[in-house]
Amino acid sequence: MRVVVQRVARASATPGGAIGPGLLVLLGVAEGDMAEDAERMAGKVARLRIFENDEGKFDRSLVDTGGEALVVSQFTLIADTSKGNRPSFSHAVPPEQAEPLYEAFCDALEAEGARVERGVFGAKMAVELVNEGPVTIVLE
Repeated sequence: MRVVVQRVARASATPGGAIGPGLLVLLGVAEGDMAEDAERMAGKVARLRIFENDEGKFDRSLVDTGGEALVVSQFTLIADTSKGNRPSFSHAVPPEQAEPLYEAFCDALEAEGARVERGVFGAKMAVELVNEGPVTIVLE
């Protein structure tokens, strides 16, 4: 599972949801990923301290700030570009296996106390964001 987390002032996915301050979460599901991985990764995202405290230091999490999360499934995060210039997606799982793990991730993030909006799984979406900082973190 690969996750790209971007701290945002606002973000939206069309079709899908929109959020104010919080995190845009791009989620890629790879071979071998399980529900436990989705839950573990959601906990990491919820508690990732990338919001500034009063002294300007990264010391607050999404849950601490009461921020929102927009979660967008993105199988292209699993691309392998080690051979040639055309990415291979052979390590990304098929949609029928990825969607339940995407939903498990979203549900686990909500269970951590975050308000979660979702993109539309499998849809071609226009994703807009205002990256704040900018702050972008890759988790695996």
